[in-house]
Amino acid sequence: MRKKIIPSLISALVISTGAVLAQQNNGVLELTLRQAQDYAVANNRAVISAKLDVKASRTAIWETISAALPSIEGSASFTDNLKLMTTLLPGEFFGKPGEKIPVTFGSKFNTGASVQASLLIFNAPLYLGIATTKLANKLSEQNLYKTELDTRESVSTAYFLILVTEESLRILDGNIANLNETLNSTKAMYQVGMAESTDVDQMASNVTMTENSRSSLLRSLELNYNLLRFQLGVPAGTEIRLLETLEGLTAGINVDEILGQEFNVENNIDYQMIKGQEQISALALKSQKASTLPTLAGFYNIGTNGMGDKISDQRWFDNSMTGLSLSVPIFASGQRYAKIKQAEINLEKARNTKAMVSDQLLLQEKQLRYDLVNANLQYLSQKENVDVAQRVYKSTENKYRQGMASSLELTQANSQYLQAENNYVTSLMNLLQTKVALDKLLNNM
Repeated sequence: MRKKIIPSLISALVISTGAVLAQQNNGVLELTLRQAQDYAVANNRAVISAKLDVKASRTAIWETISAALPSIEGSASFTDNLKLMTTLLPGEFFGKPGEKIPVTFGSKFNTGASVQASLLIFNAPLYLGIATTKLANKLSEQNLYKTELDTRESVSTAYFLILVTEESLRILDGNIANLNETLNSTKAMYQVGMAESTDVDQMASNVTMTENSRSSLLRSLELNYNLLRFQLGVPAGTEIRLLETLEGLTAGINVDEILGQEFNVENNIDYQMIKGQEQISALALKSQKASTLPTLAGFYNIGTNGMGDKISDQRWFDNSMTGLSLSVPIFASGQRYAKIKQAEINLEKARNTKAMVSDQLLLQEKQLRYDLVNANLQYLSQKENVDVAQRVYKSTENKYRQGMASSLELTQANSQYLQAENNYVTSLMNLLQTKVALDKLLNNM
């Protein structure tokens, strides 16, 4: 996975840098779809957060490893015995049997310093903890890769939505121009008695409704641009210009080539992350079982102590020692057994989840392949329907101007033409989104 992440980050750095230069030169962020994806991978806040998680997990590895490395501690003390402790000793020690003689022990000042080195020789849970943190780091890197994939998919969707909305606006602008021309013709025909006032009203209503639809699309277009700005991680006021078209993106889709690619569930990032969770559960079980094993540690201590009634006149004595400490778990009231059983259950659940995710991914693959074929057929069909609806509309328009068709028939033909255009644009969007979803599943992003 690390091999996949590094080239992705390098590519993002190079391409996003080019995008920034374009913005500085022209005041506009001009982006192809690939540039938009790479720019988002470098600047999207979710991706940045995932990168920070990777850094934190790497630090956690060293934090765990440090517990198994030798440690050295130093200590020092100084004591001023303001009043020395007095105790009573039998008088026999002093030739006064039967009496208790008060005796003062110690010196007024005591000074000490020592250095102790310790090493954990054997602790099975700790070593398993190191393996767990390393695996957690791998999972954080996989999560970064998944976040990048999700970001690329989200950027693609926002990019497509903008292109679809702009294409719909282009269609409406052309339709409004035609309707205004027809409205003017209808008014002229009405003035010479070749049309009724209701025909003029009908044409005017058609123009108004279409202009209202255009206003709604303009608002949607700005929302879609804001969505793309958010995914790119740029300020809300940044001006963006998309360099690709729907037709260009669609022309680059080779359905047969995509369908010819094999799907290996082992290469899917979702499956890999679930597999990592299973491995962590397995390590957790081993760690609970290892908690019944003894812990062995070694230590070495060297120091010196000073004693005297004056700070500047103390007698010093060196000391040192070395040894081993062994801790053996004996009885824990069944707590360790319960934790082991819980860890076994968690491992079984993780294995079941992995099998379930595998089944879901295989089902998703088949569904997406079917969806891609169906989306491509719908796209080709709707493209033909637009040509047919446009010819019908033109024919009805000519008949209307010759007085051979009513305004209602022209309105219906116009509505059918707009619906055909809308279905065509929708099929374009569906084809592109389905292709991106399958690309993501097949690791083609």
